[in-house]
Formats: sequence, structure tokens, C-alpha cells
Amino acid sequence: MNRHAIYHRAKQNWSYAYDLQTLHIRIRTQRGDVDRVDLLCGDKYAWEETHQVVPMSLWVSDHLFDYWTAEVRPPFRRLIYWFALHHEEETLYLSEKGLSPSKPINYYEGVFDFPYLNAIDIIDPPAWVKDAIFYQIFPERFANGVPSISPVNVEPWGGTPTPKNFFGGDLQGVIDRLDHLTALGVNAIYFNPLFKATTNHKYDTTDYLQVDPQFGTNDTLKTLVKACHERGIRVLLDAVFNHSGKEFAPFADCIRNGAKSRYADWFHVRKWPIEVVDRVPSYETFAFEPLMPKLNTENPEVKAYLLEVARYWIEEVGIDGWRLDVANEVDHHFWRDFRKTVKAVKPDAYILGEINHDSMPWLQGDQFDAIMNYPFTNAVNDFFLLGRIDAAGLAHRLSAQLASYPQQVNEVAFNLLGSHDTDRILSLAGGNTSLVKLATLFQHTFLGVPCIYYGDEIGLDGGHDPANRKCMEWDERKQDLELFQFFKEITHLRHTYPALRTGKFTILLAEENDGRFAYERSDGQDQLIILLNRSTKSAKFELLVEGAEWINVFTNESMIAKTNKLKFILPAYGYAVFKAK
Repeated sequence: MNRHAIYHRAKQNWSYAYDLQTLHIRIRTQRGDVDRVDLLCGDKYAWEETHQVVPMSLWVSDHLFDYWTAEVRPPFRRLIYWFALHHEEETLYLSEKGLSPSKPINYYEGVFDFPYLNAIDIIDPPAWVKDAIFYQIFPERFANGVPSISPVNVEPWGGTPTPKNFFGGDLQGVIDRLDHLTALGVNAIYFNPLFKATTNHKYDTTDYLQVDPQFGTNDTLKTLVKACHERGIRVLLDAVFNHSGKEFAPFADCIRNGAKSRYADWFHVRKWPIEVVDRVPSYETFAFEPLMPKLNTENPEVKAYLLEVARYWIEEVGIDGWRLDVANEVDHHFWRDFRKTVKAVKPDAYILGEINHDSMPWLQGDQFDAIMNYPFTNAVNDFFLLGRIDAAGLAHRLSAQLASYPQQVNEVAFNLLGSHDTDRILSLAGGNTSLVKLATLFQHTFLGVPCIYYGDEIGLDGGHDPANRKCMEWDERKQDLELFQFFKEITHLRHTYPALRTGKFTILLAEENDGRFAYERSDGQDQLIILLNRSTKSAKFELLVEGAEWINVFTNESMIAKTNKLKFILPAYGYAVFKAK
């Protein structure tokens, strides 16, 4: 056995409480290097009465490692444990002291210890999120409901987007189009920023306590939230707390009064006076954008102001959570206080951070509930839309991502295919709607919460910003209605089967140099098998399965699996979903 590949560490994603009774324990070994793993565990104060040997399951594998998992319910909420790793005639034992050919002599010395399952330490995301299908709205481009409040330089709806032009989208436009969202099957909305700002994207906040007049008023937003809630739709707003806009009153005061401003410490000013020389600001910003000065969230006044903003919109307007822009550049202490503030007002509020790398430091129950899952985005798009990796590559990347977080974190991960920051999925697919369908079906049947970027469901295309921020097309003659019907079928599928939201995910087929991908989602009630063919030619699937009779959920055709082998042929870019009868 390759000793260098074997890894476990207590806590985080390796040993954690899934609920009040259950611990999940994981260990990593070299791919294909270990035949089986046993977990030896028990209560440290009653070892003789409670110890047991739990066979671990080979859960997922990436290109280097196998990840094994076991579920344990310690009778007294305490657990000490070590591992026995077996390969042919060799057995190694892993404890906190390291690897040894001999099992620990004393169960109370040098073994792994989960000291106590404290309820307050359990990572506990809001239950409703697992059942959500999100829809992202870029407000300026969704629908113009009240032309009279549009900017004076507004352009005709449907024109070519640029970084600076306006088309007049507003909140009333969203209210007027809620039937579209209900028909689509979404039950949650994520809005890009709504607060007063100077740009069309509104990430340069001028007033955090006022809806931008271009979009309406605070009361308009309250009306919108109420209308959404009446339809069972949750509402998530974008919080831009890493930076403000240049016209934010405290920063404007710093420009006027320099180092003598009472707000001088609200920002990170490297050199006074505030200026931009050779395109480099004398103050910290988001990236190098002079319009977006970075806030000093370590300043008590700044923190108090922003936490009041977080509280206000939940308490006064009734929103259901926050998406946090550039979340990884804000200090952890701020986010811990942010969580306490938000959860005190609304315990089931969803806190979603924008982070596109490994995020375990933010996902330990004291800061965020989830992150925007861009590693998922990139892996799925590389396989389905761009054809850059094979099925094995997709399996490896998804497996590594799943192994990075506790299960309850994976269940509420924000799984997007595209957003205001990426190319449209139809453009990534070269206009091939069949590839868009494959990626969308996978997104809605994988572990985590799917999000649809406005317009993707009716075939809106566009490259990178600003082309990905086109006006929504409301003329049905210009919509891809067949694609819209497909999206409705897929959202209905996800809503119908809880196994697609919280069930076990098992890869059944993912080979190198192959475009076939097959996997199972199952819980105690339903067992579903999804077949996807990314190949340009028809492909045959032969899968060993448990169960004899299967129903194709799209066609209602019945199929008998002979000798527990499911055989099916899919056309190029084809898909099928089977449910065990």
C-alpha cells in the first residue's frame, strides 16, 4: 500500500456530525490500492461495551485517490476510532500517531477522537434550500415594467448591451413576469444588486438602504417579495460588502476632506489625497476598479453599518437570504458576526458566498451555508458544453469536489452553469441546444441546488460580459419554446423525486476517451438511473443494476433488466432517466 497517499484528519470534511445522532467518517487512499477499509470505533469511556468494526464503503474516486466513508451513530455522542486498511495479505492501522502494522495498544492513547457531538457545532443549512431551484435575474435586463422611472439615457429594449448602457429593467417588470417563473418551475430567485448605484450592474453601491430609483422603491421590493412568497418563491439579494461605490457618502467625504475625514478609516487608503495615477488608485479597490473602493470591515463603524444593512432587508422587507459578493476577500471575523446577525432575525435565511476555490474555511457552520460552486460549473461545462474532458475526467473532478465538503454542504451547494460573469451556456455549446439539455439535466439531477441564469431557458445566447447580459426576450416568436418545454420537464423531474435532492449519488459508468456518463440517485423510496451520451454517435449502455423492471420517466416505457443488466442505446447527445418499478 502507498502509505504516502493515506490521509485522515479529525473534523472538517473528514469526520463531522451530519445530524444530532450521526457521524460521517472518511479516509483517503491511493486509487485502486486498498481492497477494503474497516473503521474500529467506540466510546472512550465505555470501550468494551460499545466498540464495533464498521466496514467502510468506497464512495468516490478521482484520478489519484479513493475516498472511503462510513456512517456511525455513537450511543453517547462520543467516538474514538482508528482504521484498518487491507490489501491482499497486508494490513495497516492508521491512528493519530500514524501508520503501523500493529493495532493501537491502548484505545485511550493516540487514536482519533471525536470528543462530543455538540448540537451547536453541527453544520445545519436551511432545510428549504435542498428543495430549491434558483433563477438568477440581472434586474436591468429582465423586464421594463415602469418606463417612466427608466434612466434618461435608456435605450430601446433588446439593443446591443455595452458596459455602460441602460435598457430600463425594473422590479415591476419582475412582478409582471412572475407567471413565467412559476411556469418554469423555479421556487427561488437570486437578484444581482438592487441598491442605489451608478452603473447598470449596481456593484458600486451608493446607498445600501435604498433600492435604486431606476428599479423602483423599497416598497416596490416589499411588494415583489410578498408576491413571490405567495407563490412559494424565496428571494435572495446580492450583498456587496467587500467594497462600496465611489459615490458612497463616506467615500465621497474622504475625497473632499482627505485624511481629516471622519470616515478615513472606513477604507484602505495607501496615500492621501485620494487619486488615480496611471490607472492605479491610491486606495484599495475591488481588483483595480476605481469605482469600487474596498471597505475596511475591521472598522467597528463599518461593521455596525453593514450588519444593520443585513438585518434591515430581512426584517423590514422579508428577504430569505444573502448572496455575498467577493466573499473571500472579507475577513472571517466579519462573516461570523454577519451570520449571527442574520440568523438571529431569520434562522432559516440562506447565506451564500461567492468563492470559486476550496472553501472549507468558510463552510464550518460559523459563516456561510454554501458557496457558488464554480468548480462544478467548470467541470460540467468542460465535459458537456466544450468537450474538453472525457467522462472519466468529469467523474474525477466531481468526486474530488464532493470529497472536499461534508454531505450537508454538498446538498446545498449553489450549482450554476452560467451567470452574469460567464459566457452564456448556449454560446459555450456553439449553439447546440442538445448539449445545453445534457448539461441542464445533469445539473438538476446532481447533488446540490441548481440555478438557471435568466434567458437560458428560452435560448438566449451571448459571450462574455457585456454580451451575456442581453435583455430578456419576451416575444415568444423569438424564443426557443421547445427548449423552454425541456426546462419545465427537468424542473418537474427534480421536484417529483426527493432522491434527486438528497439521495445517494453513485457513478455507474465514466470511462476514459468516452462520452457516456451514467449514475444513480437513490434514497429509501426511489432509485433512479440517469444515462447521458455526450458522444457525436449513438452509444450502447450496459449497466449492472439492482432491480428487475425499470420505467423510462420521459416515455413511460417499461424495460426488464435481464440478469440485473440494464441495456439501452442512446442516440448522439441523447439522454434517458429510468426509475425502478
